[in-house]
Amino acid sequence: MEKKQIKIANANREVIEKAVKRFFDEEYNTEVIVHNIAGNVDGATVFVESVGEPHFYTYAIIPINKQNEEILVDHVWSQEGQIENAIMAGIYGMVMEKEFQHLTDLIEEVNQEYDLTGINKEAIPVGANRFSNEYYFVTIWDDKDFEGAYREYLKNSNRSGKEWEETIQLNKIEPDGISIAINLYMAEKDVEPNQEAFDHLIDKIEEADNIPKGRYGISLHDNYIDMKVASGSKDNTLEKGHPNYIVKE
Repeated sequence: MEKKQIKIANANREVIEKAVKRFFDEEYNTEVIVHNIAGNVDGATVFVESVGEPHFYTYAIIPINKQNEEILVDHVWSQEGQIENAIMAGIYGMVMEKEFQHLTDLIEEVNQEYDLTGINKEAIPVGANRFSNEYYFVTIWDDKDFEGAYREYLKNSNRSGKEWEETIQLNKIEPDGISIAINLYMAEKDVEPNQEAFDHLIDKIEEADNIPKGRYGISLHDNYIDMKVASGSKDNTLEKGHPNYIVKE
């Protein structure tokens, strides 16, 4: 069934792109780039990336009438809270730009020392989620401190990091309300996840004092990623997460 949907979607990519871009512009005051279109039971899932900052990745769903192969351009939608959360995470990423850069630098130092890697950069637009890079993605679980920023975004999304900082109170945000999920992989094929590398990364995150506030989960996988579910998690994955997250105040 989904194969038929993607066949119809691919034949009508220009129509879908136009409809999805209009949806994001009208509903979320956001210009987006369409990266990938995947079939689903009732239509197509369209993965997008915001243009400029705040920067984030998300998706929308466009229904397709299978009987007459019609693209229902006026009925684009997304799962509740998905796009809103992506926008909030993007704002947080912009406000904490220096801290996230330090986190990236820290991870890359460990990667170089132990021959680890993130997802392929070309795969980021499809595998990424919310505020992301090749090593981690950010989810806002408690959005009450970001609701004001989100409302301001709908009015005017073109603001500086300093202006966005004024719309949220960083000192009042609880770290448990922000999830930062780090996913790394062994760079070589057929190599088990390195326990020493995993422990070293945990130590570095725990010791760091200039990385973003949040609740950190860390996973180290072997080199294989199941593209059907876009995940590297399997029985040999090394994980630090619930209930033992690293919490950075």
